[in-house]
Amino acid sequence: MRLRITSKVRYFRAQNRWEEAIPEYETALASNPNFVFALTGLALCKLSAGPIEEVTPLVEQAIRLSPRDPYIGARYSAIGMVHLLQSRTDEAIVWFEKARRASPAKPFDHLHLAAAYGLSGDLDRAVAALAEARRLRGEGSFLSIARMKGGGWGSGSSKTRAVFEATYFAGLRKAGVPEE
Repeated sequence: MRLRITSKVRYFRAQNRWEEAIPEYETALASNPNFVFALTGLALCKLSAGPIEEVTPLVEQAIRLSPRDPYIGARYSAIGMVHLLQSRTDEAIVWFEKARRASPAKPFDHLHLAAAYGLSGDLDRAVAALAEARRLRGEGSFLSIARMKGGGWGSGSSKTRAVFEATYFAGLRKAGVPEE
């Protein structure tokens, strides 16, 4: 059953159909409440589709169940993103820094830090984090907000897109990412 659910979920997620993936994860969790993949998948879908206030408890449960997970940095980053989207930039920075320390070679943790530092007004750190994200990702990375949006960034519900615009993308603009 897990493989069928996983492939169906991947299909929905690949098409940014977050709302349709949520019940699939919930079904998996009903049969195994300790299924870390389903917990984090459900959290990411709720981050994209809403309600984002339900994300942190799911991710915290996944962290408790698998504290040495090789994806622990991604878990920290998800909590940081919730804080950022809720305009709690100081808390977001703490979680993004934890994510960066857990996975220093992951460019997205640096990019998220750039957004959070930009939003907080710490432009020196925002610019440095953006430069490191670009260095790690490679030439031509994170060149414009328009390109990032075209790649599916902030592709959730209209409410989630609006929150990403007001926080995440606003922070990246302050860090130096141009619109076009």
